[in-house]
This record gives sequence, C-alpha cells and structure tokens, in this order.
Amino acid sequence: MVSAVQVLTAVVGLLIMFTTLGRLSRRTAFMARFITAVIAMCAVSSYGVIASIVLRLLGKGSLSQWTTARGFSLLLRPLVNIRFELEGEERLLTRPAVFISNHQSELDIYALGRLFPKHCSVTAKKQLKHMPFLGWFMSLSGTVFIDRANSANAKASFAGAVAQMKANKQSVWIFPEGTRSYTLNPDMLPFKKGCFHLALQAGVPIVPVVIQNYSNLFSWKKGVFRGGVIKVKVLEPVDLKGVTTAELDKVVTDVREKMLKELAALHPSPNSIQSSSPSQITDDLTPTTVQK
Repeated sequence: MVSAVQVLTAVVGLLIMFTTLGRLSRRTAFMARFITAVIAMCAVSSYGVIASIVLRLLGKGSLSQWTTARGFSLLLRPLVNIRFELEGEERLLTRPAVFISNHQSELDIYALGRLFPKHCSVTAKKQLKHMPFLGWFMSLSGTVFIDRANSANAKASFAGAVAQMKANKQSVWIFPEGTRSYTLNPDMLPFKKGCFHLALQAGVPIVPVVIQNYSNLFSWKKGVFRGGVIKVKVLEPVDLKGVTTAELDKVVTDVREKMLKELAALHPSPNSIQSSSPSQITDDLTPTTVQK
C-alpha cells in the first residue's frame, strides 16, 4: 500500500521537475507552470479534505476553506513567483458579507488563496462536486453548489446559503460575471444579479474586490505564465439596507462601474472604459462560479 510519505515525495518530485522545465522555452514554461499549479491544487485539496474533517469535529468548520486557501497560496507562491499587493485588506474582515470579484482565468483560484477571508465559502457549479480531490474538499468544507441548468435548484441553494449567513455569520465569495473573461484588457463581462439578490435577502453588504488585469503574467491567448506582482483593491462595503428589488438593477450597475474604474486605474496603461448600460446586467440567479 502506498504510504503518505511516498505520495508526498512523488508530489514534491513532480513539482521540482515541472518547475525546472519552466525555465526553458515560453510555451514549455507555460505548460510546466500550469501543470505545477494543478499538482499543487490536488495536493492542497487532499490536505483540505483532512483539515475539513478535523475542523468540523472541533466545531471550526467555517475555517476550512480559509485554511486550505492559505495552504495553496503558501505552496504555490515560491513555485510560480507571483505575489499580491493589497489595498484595503482590512475590509476583508467584514462579516458576514457577499464578496464579489472580477473573474479572469484559472489563476483566480491562486488569488483566492491569498485573499480568502475567514468564515467564508465559495460558490461553485454543481459538476465540481464529484471531481476527485477538489470536489471532495469542497463538499466537506461548506461550498454552495449551484445547478446552473435548473433555476429552481439554484434558488434552493441560495436559500440555504441565506440561512447559513444569518445563523452562522458565514460569508460567501462569488464571481458575478458567471464565467472567466480571459480578457487582455482591464474589462469585465456583464454582471449577473444573483449575488446581489443573495446579499439583499441575507441583509448583508456587498464587498467588491478588484484584481488587476494580469494577462501580462498569465494568459492562455499569449501563452504566458511568469512571475510578477498583481495589485488588488478591496473597495468599501456596499450597504443594501433600504434597497428594494426594483432598485437592485441600479445598484448592480453602480457597483460594476466602480469596479471598472478601479480596474482601469490599476492597469499600467489605463484604457478608457465605456459606461455600463442595463444590457450589462442579467437576471440569471447563478452568478458564480469556481470552475475547473
């Protein structure tokens, strides 16, 4: 039977091998670093399964995702040499809240490793629940799984999340664009309103988090994956007290506009961002999700 030490040795060996390969050509470097990140994620997800079980037994289950996220960040940082500079980090202590951020690529999982606050859960598409390692960890750590193909099931999942937020002061992290943009510019896809409905029903603020466009460091289109610094700005919480459902579209538009302006300001060569319109908001109640 394979021991834990043998598995750990194999993982470390693979990480060293792919990190070394990453010093060759740009394309080789890209794939080597990406595979390194995937191996690291699988390894940390395994740790997350154990951590989730232990923390639940200790009555600290709400810390499972934060603990695992930090582990992923600490493991991956020396391997990919990407670090984050945060402004407004104290606002991540807002609890409970619905945290929202722009969704650029797979590297956002690493960003969450550094940014993720305590007592918070991610939302994820239902299909990830059965994925080896990552899905196991997510299931044990309180992830809110969303069935994007079934509106009734999605609403039921949100109702459960509202109950958890009210009962346990549990926060939720959501990507309101609903999918990765893979944009090369400081821009975002239209927002879905689900996360705003969730915050309104739970009676908690929205905390926007703006992650600098990092396509100069990681991009499938460019075949680039290299080290560097990514700036992140946590904006002031948006209080939804007194906001009606009819007024929610304006709130969504205003928040998206603020995030776009900050995104442009964080860009080395800020581009002009066109003003949002109602067409950049959708009624989809599945705003989210962490994707494979």
